[in-house]
Amino acid sequence: MNFTFSVSNGNDSFDQGFYLIAFNTLANKNYLILALVIIYLITLLCNLTLLAVVMMNSSLQNAKFLAICNLAIVDISISSVIIPQMVPVFVFNLNHISFGTCFSQMFFLHFFGDMESFSLALLAYDRLVAICFPLRYPTINTNLSMGMIIAAIWFLVFLIEVYPVTLASLLPYCNSRVVGSCCCEHGPLVNLACADISYNKRMATAKSLVVLFGPLTFIICSYAIVIIAVLRIASATQRWKAFHTCLTHLLLVLIYYLPVILAYILGNLQLIQSIDMYTAILTIFVTLPPLLNPIIYSLKTEELRDKVLKFLITPKVAPHLHKQEAAS
Repeated sequence: MNFTFSVSNGNDSFDQGFYLIAFNTLANKNYLILALVIIYLITLLCNLTLLAVVMMNSSLQNAKFLAICNLAIVDISISSVIIPQMVPVFVFNLNHISFGTCFSQMFFLHFFGDMESFSLALLAYDRLVAICFPLRYPTINTNLSMGMIIAAIWFLVFLIEVYPVTLASLLPYCNSRVVGSCCCEHGPLVNLACADISYNKRMATAKSLVVLFGPLTFIICSYAIVIIAVLRIASATQRWKAFHTCLTHLLLVLIYYLPVILAYILGNLQLIQSIDMYTAILTIFVTLPPLLNPIIYSLKTEELRDKVLKFLITPKVAPHLHKQEAAS
């Protein structure tokens, strides 16, 4: 998706684009970029390994791991939208970005950010069905039904994001073209428009509340039902096993939502005066969950952990060597 326009505002051509300016007041800006690049590379490695392991093992190709793979794809995507473009911008000072590229980045940035919360809600739904309807789980959560739910979520989030981004792209930007952020976020960019942006801001706030707290409300309600169902189980061992299957997902929810809530508190209470420092912290908060998600799932899910260890540790021996060893 590329938002490209050939409109003019006053004496400034609409195709001049924007300039991303951030981290100028940070003494060790390059160390921050280096840390983000390392985070990105580990994110790619972990999530691609998880996807490869699931694809190579037919026993993992079920609805649960289809939802996990969906989260891994979202994790790779959100990091890929943010981090790679920061290297030329803040290391080599190539901070100009065209209008089309900027609004495309805005769309995908918010699209995959929204997908993160909906993907966590999808995993909560999977655990809800698995614990409350264990005997009917294979017939309720088939690969087809899970695939259709995932496709519906992607389409829903597309509809949620395309409207505010399109409206933002139609605003006149005839004043400053300097965006005080590390990427083309909706808020900092819309603030540059020389027009009434009150509707854009209200819509963006409403959208953010819906995509953050809508899935979170579903997750909380799901686990309230799960807790009630688990407490009815007579065996303490079975209760612990049921809670343990939910623990991994709860960790992912905390890792995603706690930084979001903390960033909201820091921003609104102005506890951090430096805009550059706040942007740096917010960027770390956004890029850490995609790195931690596959690690936590690989460590806490026994069936996945065994397959990952086998994938990483088992020596890759050629088939003809196996035959020679067998013959000897």
